[in-house]
Amino acid sequence: MRYAMAIDTKKCVGCSDCVVACQIENKVPVGFCRDWIVETTTGTYPNLETEYRSERCHHCANAPCVRCCPTGASHIEEGGVVLVTPDLCIGCGACIASCPYDARYPHPDGYVDKCTFCIHKVRKGEQPACVEVCPTNCLYFGDLDDPNSDVSKKIKERKYKRLKTEAGTDPQLYFLI
Repeated sequence: MRYAMAIDTKKCVGCSDCVVACQIENKVPVGFCRDWIVETTTGTYPNLETEYRSERCHHCANAPCVRCCPTGASHIEEGGVVLVTPDLCIGCGACIASCPYDARYPHPDGYVDKCTFCIHKVRKGEQPACVEVCPTNCLYFGDLDDPNSDVSKKIKERKYKRLKTEAGTDPQLYFLI
């Protein structure tokens, strides 16, 4: 099993509903976020093109945050989900510095926090909070090893990009283009 997420950049409108749903579901402190919206504009006026991307931890198969963690707090769970065990984390920030996606933040309680793909919901057969709330249905989540999962179907039928693959991280976040 390999969990992954695909974001349809042609359907995302940058509304930030996913960000708010994550903050509420995961009790993220005010001023912090586990996911965020990136707006990129390319081209030359008047021929401009804007892309919105809902970003979060890329749950890398070769995660530098896990390799550099001195306590083992950062680890990869079954399904390839990268997690942090708060009780083991000393808040040193090595994982923050090593993440090429800027997907981690120092929690005010002294540990590092990040997106978990809402694994607590997924284990109950539910979708991550961001996927459930998206008004344009541009987020797809599931098991890449299951050819019938939403995410598998989408990355088979559409062109996609993965960010910073040259870092050798093998990210499990796909952006449909």
